[in-house]
Amino acid sequence: MECNIARSVEEVGDSWSLMILREALLGAKRFQEFQASLGASPTTLAKRLHALTESGFFVRREYEAHPPREEYELTEKGLDFLPVLLLLAAWGGRWLSPGGAPLELVDPVSGAVIEPALVDARTGRELTAGTVALRPGPGASAPLRQSMKVKRRVFGGCVRSAS
Repeated sequence: MECNIARSVEEVGDSWSLMILREALLGAKRFQEFQASLGASPTTLAKRLHALTESGFFVRREYEAHPPREEYELTEKGLDFLPVLLLLAAWGGRWLSPGGAPLELVDPVSGAVIEPALVDARTGRELTAGTVALRPGPGASAPLRQSMKVKRRVFGGCVRSAS
């Protein structure tokens, strides 16, 4: 499917993969560390770690020769996933935690609460519903380019709730 969102969900859309990436971003590297924090079955964890490694989120590095043991190191692709998880955490804290978020994102030095926001890296402008549109990119097929000639699709346009 010619959709960045669909392709991304295909790559990391199951909850185990998201939780593995969360734990890796929090410092987990070894199979036992992932298993201890996630409680996943060894088979499930091995499959997801293998898939994430094959997809380029991790590289395996040997940390012990006898017996041979490996750990999972995040790649640039894996590290670039941090903003996605931070925005998911903030969204979940707002919409899925009626009693307040169980965990807060904070600055590691000051302890001040952090409120992640998606901004345009070039302008610093916050990206919100109604302020982002789509157009065909350099990798778009001819049929997609043709379908987008008619109209530019804009994200948003929903009724805002008072919060």
